Amino acid sequence: QVQLVESGGGLVQAGGSLRLSCAASGRTFSRYTMGWFRQAPGKEREFVAAISRNYITYYSDSVKGRFTISRDNAKNTVYLQMNSLEPEDTAVYYCAADSAMVLSRNPEAYEYWGQGTQVTVSS
Repeated sequence: QVQLVESGGGLVQAGGSLRLSCAASGRTFSRYTMGWFRQAPGKEREFVAAISRNYITYYSDSVKGRFTISRDNAKNTVYLQMNSLEPEDTAVYYCAADSAMVLSRNPEAYEYWGQGTQVTVSS
């Protein structure tokens, strides 16, 4: 069982930056693939980025080059550094954990989810 708690969301102007954190409970955090997803009002949940247990990363085309996912297994935490933010990035951001070894952009592959943190980018 893994419990996930996101933090770091907020209101930022276009072009600004935010860093999201996701703290995980449990002693097996290092074994999980971790992902970030987002959901804007009226839209489906969308893949943002993922990082495997051996630090391989995978990004959606919409954030590649602007966002960076990383993990600190000693702190049981995964991060999402978001730069050059755009109003289109406005959404609730969720972190998720997947026990499979294969990176996936499919939210159904992820077993555990946090409660989400709101990111709002003003123009």
